[in-house]
Amino acid sequence: MIFMLCGTSDARELALALSSRQLPLLASVVTDSAAERLEAAGIKVRVGRLDQQGLTLLLRGGGFRVLIDASHPFALEAHVHARGAAAELGLPYLRYERRSILYDDHPRLIVVPSYEEAARAARQLKGSIMLTTGGKTLGIFAESLLNDPEIRLTVRLLPCLENMEKCLSLGIEQRNIIALQGPFSRELNEALFRQFGTQVMITKESGAEGSLDEKVHAALDMGLYVILIARPQASWGNVRGVYESFEEILSAVKHVLE
Repeated sequence: MIFMLCGTSDARELALALSSRQLPLLASVVTDSAAERLEAAGIKVRVGRLDQQGLTLLLRGGGFRVLIDASHPFALEAHVHARGAAAELGLPYLRYERRSILYDDHPRLIVVPSYEEAARAARQLKGSIMLTTGGKTLGIFAESLLNDPEIRLTVRLLPCLENMEKCLSLGIEQRNIIALQGPFSRELNEALFRQFGTQVMITKESGAEGSLDEKVHAALDMGLYVILIARPQASWGNVRGVYESFEEILSAVKHVLE
């Protein structure tokens, strides 16, 4: 049995690829909507966040032979818990990591190492700012940007109740909320930028499969400033491998299960 942390759209595709090879799999997701999509494809799913202790308890005695970590590139805590649980139980740990995108230098592309630095850079630029980094760190940007009369902060995030409640609690007006499920085409990105008069777009380097290219190039080509939060550098330690393609990780799984 394979235990797989699924945190991205391409993680779902990897789960389908494993299932199509008749490999028994339990996928772990955070949201009900992600679970529904996997269950519709015939994949066994569990829902909810797990710390290291919870994950260890779940894996122990479950007949699992390998742990695949396909959580989001920015989910550092999930990586740490998964590696720790795998090490404690002696399970092989395989990491599927989305390919990074390397951008050429551009006069309107500002690369920063953290959410806090992104908020500071946006506050200096001012104007109509579209935030596309999700709801988890929304408070960082709201604290820095909401009370500046020279800034209009628009947030683009998943249309879930938790996000809407967070926007309400932070004082983000309904007219400044774009609640949509991606991925977004270049054309839709451009339309949204025009609709909200966006001058600055904040995003994070989530990888080649996260529709990042369409968003960044659309913004730069339209003359917007782009504040890009660099991917955190995880320390993978002595793991069996970090893989950037389905072919590589499928081969590694096959080798482990032989």
